[in-house]
Amino acid sequence: MCNAVTDGDIRRAASEGVHQFAELQARTGCSDCCGCCEQEARATLDKAVQQVLSSLPVVAIA
Repeated sequence: MCNAVTDGDIRRAASEGVHQFAELQARTGCSDCCGCCEQEARATLDKAVQQVLSSLPVVAIA
């Protein structure tokens, strides 16, 4: 990944609540130069966010 940001860094950011690409860029600095890694970084973030959201417990509202 770009700027020494790994897929593990992106997954960790997602688990810490990062769900938007702009926020990921602000926190990690990924894809803020030439943009060559943007597509892969976005896909990694999207997948990580899906995993985080699918692991949340379902709460019934009465």
